[in-house]
Amino acid sequence: MAKKQKFYVVWFGNPAGIFGSWEECKRSIQGVKGAQYKSFETFEEAKKAYNKEYADYKGKTVKKTLSKEQLEKIGEPNLYSIAVDAASSGNPGKMEYRGVDTQTRKQLFHQGPFQQGTNNIGEFLALVHGLAFLKKNNSDRIIYSDSRIAMGWVKKKKCNTKLKQSAKNKTLFELVARAENWLKTNKYETKIVKWETKVWGEIPADFGRK
Repeated sequence: MAKKQKFYVVWFGNPAGIFGSWEECKRSIQGVKGAQYKSFETFEEAKKAYNKEYADYKGKTVKKTLSKEQLEKIGEPNLYSIAVDAASSGNPGKMEYRGVDTQTRKQLFHQGPFQQGTNNIGEFLALVHGLAFLKKNNSDRIIYSDSRIAMGWVKKKKCNTKLKQSAKNKTLFELVARAENWLKTNKYETKIVKWETKVWGEIPADFGRK
């Protein structure tokens, strides 16, 4: 299956402009200190962005333009749910995670910051914490995550991180072991659902640091 074409906006480069391939974009930003660029799904989105400022798009997820049929298929998020997310300043770096009520965005739980961790570990721990939280409260709500990796780890009941254990992250790995043990010794009915960031925007539990 052919890879879908993307369009690249270069606000500051040599030259600036809209490019139809990553190779063209790369040539325009190579050697340019502080180059400003971002990819878009369609030419229309790229053209609209080029006529605005880079600051309007820096660090923000651009919603994907979908057909009416695709939007209807995805639908709206189920607000009778909780959402989880993690944030890491560096990879590895200081990491924390939390869970919120999807509708009100009220924080339900929060852990960290841990001295050394990764975003994937945080996403995994957030999901397990969310599952335990809902089970403890006998809730039938679903749980949203924007991390397919973490969802896969939870399904396999194993945090498959490549981060090496050390004195810096000893506490974190103790928590990981507890989370893995919880998954192996508990049954749950909670449905874990992927948060459709490209359609709905950032997950409500997002720390807003992108």
